[in-house]
Parts: sequence; C-alpha cells; structure tokens
Amino acid sequence: MSEHLLIDRSEGVLTLTLNRADKKNALTRDMYGVMGEAINAAQDDASIRAVVIQGSTECFTSGNDVADFIKNERSGTDSPVYVFLKAICHASKPLIAAVNGPAVGIGTTMLLHCDLIYAAENARLKMPFVNLGLCPEAGSSFLLPRLLGHPRAAELLLLGEEISGSRAAEIGLVNQALPAGEAVLQAARKAALRIAEQPPGSVRLTKQLIRAGISRTADEVMETEGQHFAQLLGGAEAREALTAFMEKRKPVFA
Repeated sequence: MSEHLLIDRSEGVLTLTLNRADKKNALTRDMYGVMGEAINAAQDDASIRAVVIQGSTECFTSGNDVADFIKNERSGTDSPVYVFLKAICHASKPLIAAVNGPAVGIGTTMLLHCDLIYAAENARLKMPFVNLGLCPEAGSSFLLPRLLGHPRAAELLLLGEEISGSRAAEIGLVNQALPAGEAVLQAARKAALRIAEQPPGSVRLTKQLIRAGISRTADEVMETEGQHFAQLLGGAEAREALTAFMEKRKPVFA
C-alpha cells in the first residue's frame, strides 16, 4: 500500500483518495499500481458496489510525477501505469470521480473512463501532452472526440489549453460543476451510495450495455498511444520540454 493513497471501504463504496499534497497529488508508479490493484480487486468483491476516485478539497492531481516518470519510463503494458489504465477501462462497477483544483494530463484523461464526474466550478482541467512533446494517453485520442466531437477534442488536445470545471460541465466533459471543496466530495459520495443501494446485477449489466464496444476499442487505442508515448518520451523534443516544465515547477513544490 502507498502512503500517498488512502483506501476506504465502507457502505458498499471503495474510495481511493490521492494523498500527496506537497506534490499536488502528482502520481508515481507506486500510486498507479496500488490504485489499479484496488480497482481490480473490487470487481470480484460483492461488498463493493461503486468506486470513488478523489483528491483533496483543493487538488485532484497535477498529473504524473515527471521526475519519477522519466526515471522509470514505461516498461510496457504490464507496467503499473497500464495496470491502472486497464483497470479503469474495463471496470464492471461504476467509477465516480470528485475533482477539485487541478486535473492535469492523466487527471483529465482518467475521467473519460468514469461513469459520473463531479467537479468544482473553478477546477482546472488540462491535457498538455503536445506542449510537453508527447501524445495523448489513456485512450483519450478515441474517447474525447467520441464524447465532445472532433473540433472540441482537437482544441483541448492540440492546444493543451486549460478549462474550468464550469466549462467542462457546459461541454459535457463532467456531469456537474459545484462550489469548490467539500461539496464536490459529498456529491460523489452521495452518488456512490445511491448506486450501492441499487440491484447490483442491474447496475453491472446497465454499465456493460452503456460501454459495449467502447472499452474494447479504448483498450486497443491505449496500446497504440502507449507505444508512441514511450517513443516520444525518449526523444529530444520531450526531454527538452519536460526539463523546462520541471524548472518552472520547482517554485511550486519548494
């Protein structure tokens, strides 16, 4: 278990809380692995009816821990990163996200695999892959255009611009924008508890029907994205962009 991830199982809900405030909940390989294993285990646990992924009242996640990521890189589709990505892609039980503050990179793309998403009005969603010399991941190059249409997906992925939680709700990227803080966490918890009270077989089948074909295609796209991502990560463009990014980030984490 990672000290940077709090795990709670109560009232039929598995809650995963990112707990690395000093690094704005930046994700390490260890955190990915623990989250992936917990979500996979929940699929065969009859006592768990829904899964909530959340950060604090101030921050969801600033994305990958760049230093950790560069040091370890992606070792293939059996790496902790992919264990997590495949877990959220194929989860048979509802996934619910509560987003406060920044949701950068994977912090936004993981939401595309969630069934219900509650975000703070002032949450900051951003997918700066191109800005960092990289390409989309987590199946987002397939899921985002499907959800928002090509023009909006291209705008978010090619320009890498930040949008607020309110804007995300307006374009259909999240279910609801709420006042920042506890209201977001409470909304996600309330939805999870409501799902936990529903007939489990009906819930599972309904999610299966909703996502029929989507998860399979997203999985295939993730494989392709992952290969390109790894190649780009080892290239000069990404190294230069990521080094500059880390230099700018130092004062934030000091």
